[in-house]
Order: sequence, then C-alpha cells, then structure tokens
Amino acid sequence: MRLQSNIVVIATRNEGKVKEFAKLFGAKGYKVRSLADYTELPDIVESGKTFAENARIKAQIISAHLHVPVLADDSGLCVKALGGDPGVYSARYAGEEATDADNNAKLLQALSETAPAGELLSEAGHPKLLSEASFVCALALIDPVANEIIEAEDACRGFIIGEERGESGFGYDPLFYIPAMGRTMAELTMEEKNAISHRAKALRLFLDRLPNQTD
Repeated sequence: MRLQSNIVVIATRNEGKVKEFAKLFGAKGYKVRSLADYTELPDIVESGKTFAENARIKAQIISAHLHVPVLADDSGLCVKALGGDPGVYSARYAGEEATDADNNAKLLQALSETAPAGELLSEAGHPKLLSEASFVCALALIDPVANEIIEAEDACRGFIIGEERGESGFGYDPLFYIPAMGRTMAELTMEEKNAISHRAKALRLFLDRLPNQTD
C-alpha cells in the first residue's frame, strides 16, 4: 500500500501536535498540514459510540472535503467502576462548556456514588485507588484517492485516585495514577508521559503501519 499524496492533513489546530506529527511523518517522506491551513471546512458531529468510530468519522469527512489523506484521533478516559464512562464524552462529561476542573469534579462525585464500599487499597506508600481506569487513543488515516484506511488504537492503564496530584498534565491527568511509577500522569515529566501515554503508544503502532512515501 502507498498513499496517493505526500501531503497528510492532521485534523487539529494544535500547533504543538502539528509539530510533533511533522517530525514523525517527515521521516517517512510526508509533509504535514493542519486544519489551520484551510478555510470553510465542514462541521463535524462526533456521533460515534467508540473512539475508533469518532476518529474515522472525522477523517472521512475532512478527507472527502479536501481530497488528501487525513489523520484524525479521538481519545478519552474509561473508568471501570462507571461502566466505561466518561468514554467518548470525556471532554464534555460535565457539559459542552465544561472545564477540566468541572469534569474532574463530576468524575469524583460519580465515583463517590457508585464505587464499591471499601475502596481498593494499594500497597503501602500509594494512595487509595477508587477504580481501575484506562486512557484510550484511536487514530484513523483515510486516503480518499487510494480508498485506503490505516487505524491504530492503544491504551494506558492505571487507577483513579480521590484527589488531584501534579501540575504538569491536563484533563484527567491529575486523577490518573500509575502504580508502577508511583505518580499521577500530571506528575510525570513530558518525556516520561510520552513514553507510556495512550497517544504515544497508539502513534507507535500507527507509524509501524504507515508506508514510507517511497515504498
């Protein structure tokens, strides 16, 4: 398989993410653009029931509009004690205009109501663990000319704790504790986070499946 264009559009306006992808894709012979390089893009309703479906929806709509390969991602937090919630609603768990603080507060409230009595206890030196949880990231690249799709998904597993710890992360990072490291995601350095995060793991899988432009 070979993509029919050496241009790949990353479905984001985040400059930091674009720079990261530009470096990775450049090593395989591709040039990267972002949504900020285009005007009059179609509206996208993320109506999927899974992260993979939402990533696929975004990639399909934008690639059909621009006629070039488009890479989209969707990610979020799945908490076992909440039946997998907030899941695909992670960014808007506490409402469409919710802040990170709003979402974290709702998560802890939900766990206080549904978590089993006698919270899970870890070994000495670790905080009380309220529930098993996973950060999940799904990636989908669609080439509308070649009619090809490349997908990858992976997860980072840990636990939700009862209070926020750390200043470096965002979203649910301050509540997401990794026992093997003895810290929350928000207490890790960027290098440590990039080595184990759901997005980094999914991206490594994806790049293994992406052909070089010269192949």
